[in-house]
Amino acid sequence: MKNQTDEPVASKDTTGSNYTPAQLARYIDHTLLKPDSVQSQFDQLCEEAIKYDLFSVCVNSTWVEYVSKKLRGKRPQVCAVVGFPLGEMDKSSKAFETRQAISNGANEIDMVINIGAIKGGDYKYAEEDIRAVRRATRSNTILKVIIETSYLTEEEKIIACEISKKAGADFVKTSTGFSSGGATVEDIALMRRVVGPDMGVKASGGIRDFNTAVAMLNAGANRLGLGAGVTVIEGGVSKGGY
Repeated sequence: MKNQTDEPVASKDTTGSNYTPAQLARYIDHTLLKPDSVQSQFDQLCEEAIKYDLFSVCVNSTWVEYVSKKLRGKRPQVCAVVGFPLGEMDKSSKAFETRQAISNGANEIDMVINIGAIKGGDYKYAEEDIRAVRRATRSNTILKVIIETSYLTEEEKIIACEISKKAGADFVKTSTGFSSGGATVEDIALMRRVVGPDMGVKASGGIRDFNTAVAMLNAGANRLGLGAGVTVIEGGVSKGGY
């Protein structure tokens, strides 16, 4: 798995007592994906990512160039979502969006798997879809595949993880945060078992407090997608969505 040299490794403490807020911060992709988001919110997103030393900001591709300029010379990375949130774009369109995002400054790509292909048993197309995006990335680009666990049976989750690994992804990720469910400890543990120790697992969707975030890390996640990262770090409870 490609990795940033300063990305942390999760401990096994189940209470959260072994994690300081600063340590937790380095697992977080600070996320703003709502369609009604405006420039001032992205300014705040970047300012918070810098202030709290979060791992990255995660945005729709239209905002990649803007946040890349805001974060130039700073430690937080820039993550772009692709084929978001449905995963139903043609694979060549996903590849194009990927190339554009990277040219505008994205270091990481979170693509949505073709969920219908998985549900319908067309695993060849699902793999080709991921490979098309993988080919569109650079050698140092981190590629995460969102398998949207809330739509999948356990068997389909396993298959989606296996296909993602085979196609060359660096991470599998639980959720877009736009479906009926988000990350669960059980899904993270399953995904970790399937992909093994050398591939990343990202928990996203519905993580609203510090202890839940830590539970995801202890189950096997090594990245967290949070729309309320600052609230979680500061010990509060988010009442929002993603």
